[in-house]
Amino acid sequence: MTAFGGWGRHRSSIAARDRELALIDEVLAGVRAGQGTAVFFVGESGIGKSRLADTAADRAFGANIALMRGRGSALGQLVPFRSLTEALLSLLRGASPLDLSVLGPYRPVLAKLVPDLGPVAEAPDDSLVILAEAVLRLTALAGAGRGCVMVLDDLQDADPETLAVIEYVVDNLRMQPTVLIGTVRNEPCPALELARAAARRGSGVLVELERLSRDQLGALVASALDTTPDAVPEAALDLVWAGSAGNPFLAEELLGGMRSDGLLQQREGRWVVESSGRTAIPATLARSVINRVELLTEPARDVLVAAAVLGQRFPFAVLPAMSGQGERELLGLLHGELADHLIEPDEETPDWYAFQHRLIREALLTQLPPTERAALAARAADAVEQVYPGLPGEWCPAVAGLRLAAGERVRAGLLFAEAGRRALASGAASSSVSLLDRALELLAGGTVAERAGVLEDLINALTEAGLVERALASVELFDHLSVQVDRPRRARLHTRLAWAAIIAGRPANAAQQVAAARSLLGPDAAPADVASVDVVAAHQIIDEPGPDKLRRAEELARRAAAVAEAEPLPEVACQALQLLAALVRSRDPDEATACLERSRAIAEAHGLPVWEIHALVRMGNEEAFTDGSLTRLMQARQLATSAGAVTARYQAEGSIAFCQVLMADFEAAGELLDQVYAAVTRLGLHDTAQYVLLARAVLAAHRGRRGEMNAALTAYRELERATTTGQPQNRPRIYGLGRAFCALLEEDRERAVTDLGKALAAEAENPTVLLLTGRYGLRILLEALAGKLDLACYRAQRDDPAGQMRWDRMFAEFGHAVLLGRAGSVDEAKAAVEEALRLGEPYVMARHLSLRLIGEAALADGWGEPVEWLRSAETYFHELDVVPVASACRALLRQSGVKVSRRSAGADEVPEHLRQIGVTGREYEVLQLLAARLANREIAARLHLSPRTVERHVSNLITKTGRPNRIALSEYAANQE
Repeated sequence: MTAFGGWGRHRSSIAARDRELALIDEVLAGVRAGQGTAVFFVGESGIGKSRLADTAADRAFGANIALMRGRGSALGQLVPFRSLTEALLSLLRGASPLDLSVLGPYRPVLAKLVPDLGPVAEAPDDSLVILAEAVLRLTALAGAGRGCVMVLDDLQDADPETLAVIEYVVDNLRMQPTVLIGTVRNEPCPALELARAAARRGSGVLVELERLSRDQLGALVASALDTTPDAVPEAALDLVWAGSAGNPFLAEELLGGMRSDGLLQQREGRWVVESSGRTAIPATLARSVINRVELLTEPARDVLVAAAVLGQRFPFAVLPAMSGQGERELLGLLHGELADHLIEPDEETPDWYAFQHRLIREALLTQLPPTERAALAARAADAVEQVYPGLPGEWCPAVAGLRLAAGERVRAGLLFAEAGRRALASGAASSSVSLLDRALELLAGGTVAERAGVLEDLINALTEAGLVERALASVELFDHLSVQVDRPRRARLHTRLAWAAIIAGRPANAAQQVAAARSLLGPDAAPADVASVDVVAAHQIIDEPGPDKLRRAEELARRAAAVAEAEPLPEVACQALQLLAALVRSRDPDEATACLERSRAIAEAHGLPVWEIHALVRMGNEEAFTDGSLTRLMQARQLATSAGAVTARYQAEGSIAFCQVLMADFEAAGELLDQVYAAVTRLGLHDTAQYVLLARAVLAAHRGRRGEMNAALTAYRELERATTTGQPQNRPRIYGLGRAFCALLEEDRERAVTDLGKALAAEAENPTVLLLTGRYGLRILLEALAGKLDLACYRAQRDDPAGQMRWDRMFAEFGHAVLLGRAGSVDEAKAAVEEALRLGEPYVMARHLSLRLIGEAALADGWGEPVEWLRSAETYFHELDVVPVASACRALLRQSGVKVSRRSAGADEVPEHLRQIGVTGREYEVLQLLAARLANREIAARLHLSPRTVERHVSNLITKTGRPNRIALSEYAANQE
């Protein structure tokens, strides 16, 4: 590529960028060796980002590295996957064909971006996470043995879905033969946040391109003039410096203008500034561009201005309809007059063209009178609608922008509304909110029905994006509109608000909206109108007190599901089936699973990815509690995050954290719960916030920390009072999964039995769809230990469909072993213990607590291997710093006649002044090793702990001793000796 009469723009534009060029060479060498990374060039427009990316592409091509290129859509920021599609197409058009069959099931996933690859994969393979993995695998295939470079330009124009894929790819590049090079303008945008976050995580390199210094600018000018810096006239450098402020693109434009105007001339091998008899050179890029445009023929000027109105990039197909010129004439202009440093063919997309720099287009637009620009925008919109009927993909928001530029606000609003509906249907909730907000603003001059329709969709999008406070706050606008539309639509608006209130955890508000909807519909309403109200009402009833509520909720959910599937109303069907699954789970697990599978199939068939994600979250919960696996929940979390389905994401994360508590991964659970709580309280998702506080209480209880448990429960009750969102369905878990376990870890079995009784009483008073309340697990074990259960009663409770959760089955099987051992069936009792240990494999704390409990019974009744069980439990609870249980195990071992070794740093060996401030035996061991200035990993190795556990002990010691930091704590430890 050349510029300004043959002198090299590409060469000059990268002058004074030695550091960046060295980085490019380094990452290219690394990728050939199989090491991948990401590099983001960030800076203002014209700073040289794209030229560095071009240079990287040129060097990659020269080194026989596979090359992919794409850029963000200049037609609109909310065009899904534009840059990724271009990148894939550029690779597939390459000279070296790829054997895509080795991609296996990922090939049809890529067909979502490139239909020529075959039939598009069906969900869940059309998820953003799977799509990102497919892109990653394609780059690995392309780069096998030589490396692959993916250049993505103008990421600030990329849509949220593309950025989600890029984020996944960047985080998984380290062991891939792939380098991703992206360019981002330095303005607040999600792409810039992505680049900075990747740099913080060490997943990529962020290069912020600064404007050139005067010396660097001199090097650029010298390179452009093919001379040395000391041979550049000082007057020329002064003018370029003053006009460009160090921006390379502006500098080149001004330098080119100086040459074409004859202001900068070469005489006798030297460059000189000739100013006599001449006016000053253009002071801005706009003037430079307009000067060149004025030299064009009138047809060429018309095409250039029409292209500027269309966008930074534009398809050739639209120009004939917009300009009235024939294709032959247009091609002649695009490859003739307009090719002179203004417009060039788009290398990534056949039959598309682009301005050589966005500033050229902006300069052109600034010269258009408002009336002329509006008229051109209207012509452009008409032309696009003629060429692309139905405005598929990117064209819907693009033409909306053109209609707005033409002053056609209502038409623009309707198009933005349609783009918003499409975005929500594809799972892009955040993009949908942005588009629908714009639509509602523009439709101020439209009909009431049009605005009501957009408001209905907006409430839905806000709810899915987690912005429920905004959804509920729309009631003022709703009140203004609702009296002017028909009753069914008003009822639908009330129903949307009711659903937002359900998500926000405001059952009273939901009940009011449901009542309003039913009143509007009346007794003779069509079943289709009633179905959506029924399913929301069913959700709302679950949060009401009373013993009969689950039956009433199930009746409504079944009725709504039947109508919704018959009509069809796919969203209502998904809602109803997912709720029905929760309601029947306790008595018919197979029907519950079938409901979720049916809901997912409906969502897939009707293109409702958000509802598919909700189904996956529920299925993930089912898998986690039935089999102890978090795989599907983790998948649902990734899908929800990528799609912007915020409510589903935080519901998934809350469930993941809850399961981590049961699995005794206490540190990870605590961190995740803190993150989720901060997010959901900010968003006003009170229902999820209460669930998180419940999980916090259970977390503390399962560590034997009553004070922390009570603090979490106090916060739970305060949130109940503050938001009037009381949820009686949580109370059985508070007692059965929280308080009862805390009492057992305090060796207060009587209190545990009392708390478990309260859990069962609460469940009887207010039945819940939540399981793991203790009825089918812990209660069986405790009643077996207390002699209040026989084998017949055990079998009846064990076989209850509600008792099939793995957590419950573990406790029940331990209780079974106690009953068998007491009856003298020693071999059967041993087999029952082995089965209980298998079931309890994921639940390390509960498993060891059960061993402590049955160990005592086995000693008394003379069966099993109580000494081995008690030793295992004692070791575990000693390391967990649960002193009462560890002490009880040691006491039982001594009673059995077994010699119990004294713990080297037990509580009785902690100096008195340290015991008084709460230092435990294990913490004292850590403190002693800190005196030797050992690192956490060294301490962990000596004490057979994890580094994370040591970190927690160090943190506790800093707090208890009042030291400001670790160094001070080490000095304190040294003084103790």
